[in-house]
Amino acid sequence: MASTSAHIRENIVLYGALAANVGIAIAKFVAAAIGGSSAMATEGVHSLVDSGNQVLLLYGQKRAKRAPDAAHPFGYGRELYFWAFIVAILIFAGGAGISIYEGIAHIQEPHPIEDTTLSFIVLGVAFLMEATSWGIAVKEFNESRKGQSWWRAVRRSKDPAGFIVLFEDSAALIGLVIAAAGIGASTYFGDARLDGVASILIGLVLAAVAVVLAREAKGLLIGEAADPALIAKLRTVMEDSPSITSVNHVRTVHTGPDLVFVAISADFVDDLPMGQAETLIEELETRMKALSPKITSIYIRPEKREAAAVF
Repeated sequence: MASTSAHIRENIVLYGALAANVGIAIAKFVAAAIGGSSAMATEGVHSLVDSGNQVLLLYGQKRAKRAPDAAHPFGYGRELYFWAFIVAILIFAGGAGISIYEGIAHIQEPHPIEDTTLSFIVLGVAFLMEATSWGIAVKEFNESRKGQSWWRAVRRSKDPAGFIVLFEDSAALIGLVIAAAGIGASTYFGDARLDGVASILIGLVLAAVAVVLAREAKGLLIGEAADPALIAKLRTVMEDSPSITSVNHVRTVHTGPDLVFVAISADFVDDLPMGQAETLIEELETRMKALSPKITSIYIRPEKREAAAVF
């Protein structure tokens, strides 16, 4: 029970978004069926896709925490990045694609909205629920960005779950405003095609979000370096040793949100005995692992400066 509670607390952003989106999706589809609004149906699909995305991210987090084995000696941390990329594809195809298709179909064969009052009530409730989920996501993200700008924090984040929910909720709030405007304009001007235009605009918003998320997920899949501040500290540990004449390079890569592999090439003094070199490397590794709990593996290679590829 305690482990389950801890799991929910650690993933409060995902569970909060999932609960909100499931309830909102049901309400939107009911309102769309009764009122006949294209934008409302589009918003229902949007919330349904978002619900599926949260399930995939929770699944990805669970899979990513598996222990290393012979087939994957550095663990399964990057599996979360794979599922984050799948989420971006689903937003683009399942969210943006269906929304734009629905909008075009509604423009070609427009039909008036039968019950705008119900649609506005559902949109209002949905906005409050999405705003609550968005507030939780913003709070969690602000705690992790440590004074960085939002965009810089997203670019440097190695945990896609937090910023994916943030982007999804932001897109959802924008989509709800567009849907309300589309329904209102369609009723006011007596032109049902405006409801379809709103669906297309919602689809374009989702497409833009999907492209941004896919780009970030791609970078994480390929392999991104650790925080520059941590890299600088690792280099300092090496340079402080009198037995090292040059640090050729310090290379790092995230093998998961909280897992960092470190590879270092350094030029040791020529008269350092092998036994002392082994002891020195162990001491250096201990000091470096004390810098961050994220450091899981360190490889230090003695190498002449002129023979090393420095970058």
